[in-house]
Amino acid sequence: MVKHIVTFKLKGSDEERRQAAEQFKAALEALPEQIDVLRSIEVGINSNPAESWDVVLTAVVDTMADVDVYAKHPAHVAAAAIIGPCKESRACVDYEC
Repeated sequence: MVKHIVTFKLKGSDEERRQAAEQFKAALEALPEQIDVLRSIEVGINSNPAESWDVVLTAVVDTMADVDVYAKHPAHVAAAAIIGPCKESRACVDYEC
């Protein structure tokens, strides 16, 4: 099993970042029904104003090859496009467990 953990820092006003994060979250949470290799996904929006990262997701797949399938799937690409214009930074860790 592989956990794919990604954090996003968004740019814009608090309201703009929150709106984009909510739309992104909804799109991501719909992905397990659309992408066969995706076992689960959990998406969190930061609620601590002392922290600077806005969104975190944890996706679970069976293999590292499945991470690539998930990343290239049209439904995932469409979800990622939601925050593309306001994405300031992205950090990712993929690990086998």
